[in-house]
Amino acid sequence: MITKASNEQIQDFLASNSSWSVIEGKLHREYTFASFTEAFAFMNQLADIAEKHNHHPELYNCYNKVVIDLTTHETSGISQRDFDFINAIK
Repeated sequence: MITKASNEQIQDFLASNSSWSVIEGKLHREYTFASFTEAFAFMNQLADIAEKHNHHPELYNCYNKVVIDLTTHETSGISQRDFDFINAIK
């Protein structure tokens, strides 16, 4: 069973992952690449990781930028599944 992360767990995660933030209840990060091709290749890598983890983030792409927003739908919030996905893309 997947449980929603506590505020303390989220703050601990953010303290050790300063490139991530919480926006509108979702873990959020923006990446900038040299080109659209590099950004899209990164999105393809994310798709492969998402399938392996059975966790599907919200991904947005505009030219050389990729935005990731993560929540776990089963918990209506952030969970360990989100932290695990982030650790998989490092």
